[in-house]
Amino acid sequence: MELCDTLETLVILSEDAKNMGIFIAYTVSWKINDRFNSRGYPFETEIQELISYIKSTYSLDSLKNNRTIRAYRDFFWRIGIDPTKVRPSSEALVRRILRNVFPRLNPIVDAGNIASAYTMVPIGMYDLDYCELPLTLRLSSGGEVFRPIGGIEERLREGIPILIDAKGTVMHIYPHRDSIDTMIRNKTSRIIIIAAGVNGVDGDLVKKAVEITIKLLVKIGWNWCNNIIMKL
Repeated sequence: MELCDTLETLVILSEDAKNMGIFIAYTVSWKINDRFNSRGYPFETEIQELISYIKSTYSLDSLKNNRTIRAYRDFFWRIGIDPTKVRPSSEALVRRILRNVFPRLNPIVDAGNIASAYTMVPIGMYDLDYCELPLTLRLSSGGEVFRPIGGIEERLREGIPILIDAKGTVMHIYPHRDSIDTMIRNKTSRIIIIAAGVNGVDGDLVKKAVEITIKLLVKIGWNWCNNIIMKL
């Protein structure tokens, strides 16, 4: 894919975001066939293995002491969000797994959720046919419109880390809420995968989250750029 030749330029990390301790790992992936359609749901084995791993490693009480979870909680406090009321997306997912629930939404989204649960790193996946490149991760100026998945349209206050496309569409509030405008659909065939890092999170772990996602997507007939970009 031609985007692989310009992968380094597809996401801009602004200085104000860097100053908050934000960093990312990302790549591009695209569908080459519908391999999973002939076999039913493709990740049942992986999900059962994930549930066994999570339940043998964590409890609802001990989860908050995980180093990576604590780093995202600390980041939430810094941006004015109470993480005991609004959980980091990876923590919220693991809490659901500890209650024997894994949401099977779409094999593409589920691949990212499996990777996020293993690493505790939030993963964002965005349909490239519904956004204009390059993307920018920066702090909000105030007044930007955000249309969250499962929520109502809102205008953002100043100083919130957001991912926007070249048209100004707010795709994501970092690192926990995605927009309906660029969400994964059943017909999605080209995506950008972004793993969200903050101060206190190991960069190798953030990269690993992308690697696990890609490994699962390859299983269902997707290809990728064979390159993961880190922006620090």
